[in-house]
Amino acid sequence: MTHPFYVSRLALTDFRNHASLSLDFDARPVCLFGPNGAGKTNIIEALTMLAPGRGLRGASVPELARDGGEGRAQVWAVSARVSKSGEEIALGIGAERTPEGGIKRAMRRDGQPATANELGEAARMTWLTPAMDRLWSGPAGDRRRFFDRLTLARASEHGHAAAAYERAMRERQRLLSDRNFDDAWLTGLEREMSAHGAAIAAARVETLARLQEAIDARPDGAFPKAVLSLEGTFEARFASGANSADVEEAFADLLSEMRFRDAGAGRALDGPHRSDLRARHAVKGMDADQCSTGEQKALLLGVILAQARALADDPGAGPSLILIDEAAAHLDAVRRAALFDELLANPGQAWLTGTDESLFEAFEARAQRLEVRDGAVRAV
Repeated sequence: MTHPFYVSRLALTDFRNHASLSLDFDARPVCLFGPNGAGKTNIIEALTMLAPGRGLRGASVPELARDGGEGRAQVWAVSARVSKSGEEIALGIGAERTPEGGIKRAMRRDGQPATANELGEAARMTWLTPAMDRLWSGPAGDRRRFFDRLTLARASEHGHAAAAYERAMRERQRLLSDRNFDDAWLTGLEREMSAHGAAIAAARVETLARLQEAIDARPDGAFPKAVLSLEGTFEARFASGANSADVEEAFADLLSEMRFRDAGAGRALDGPHRSDLRARHAVKGMDADQCSTGEQKALLLGVILAQARALADDPGAGPSLILIDEAAAHLDAVRRAALFDELLANPGQAWLTGTDESLFEAFEARAQRLEVRDGAVRAV
């Protein structure tokens, strides 16, 4: 039997517009409603700070603090208790002052210092925001970051590989920009890039395979099926059956060959940092970026729902939270009710925001409703 996965308690201290907030929950979906600017999205963002990375808005540590009227950044804290596989896990993250007067991020799991990966493994999650409604027709970088978050939810080591790749790439470009073509130094950095780049590409290909399988297994309904593909040289090599050693070698050779070109361009023109995620509407046979806004949102929701199923079926992952900011945007009443039914069937808890309580009527008593107004939260 699969136990529900949910947040049973969430507490915020000096986070965004919330000075002090402590809430208890059961396993039902959580619906936050209230006027724009009340702090609904801030609560969702607080949860995403428990995932690897910089959260829903990509904010820096100081930006997350409540000003407090003193004109300087304050420390902040987010703590949560999650129920997973029938057990309770305490998670916490916040900003602490250093002896030198700076600010650093601190993380804990069950009262002990923890890494971002350890928090992420305990609280896997996927989120959607209104800014992502046009994901399929927007910049490739947005789709790449979106898909990397999906990959990170399945494979926590993906974040380490991406960070190491970026560091090596920046150092290589610094040398090239300075016209420093020290072969030994550059070769070492290019070997780092190729090793981590191959790991990134391999993880993406594995995620895509699992995700597409889950999409194909979904019943036809309100959310159309997408046919996904990764456009990237090294992802294509893995998809065609190449092994990691061969991909690494090919990437390292290419980087070495293209040093002068990359020096002139001011950036590396090849690698997984240039890859793209593409989608087609399976029934219409139409590229997602050519679909209507409503269809694009429905395709994206179908991907998110399939991702939750893929994680739940993966013994190495398990159920995940689904967070949807402004959940009703571009959804008619029929699709909204269908979304709620699918979220209720997911073993991981859903968190949704909206401006009006009536948007969540289809849940009836199957969800928890909380009104957010001026930084205060009231159960209704």
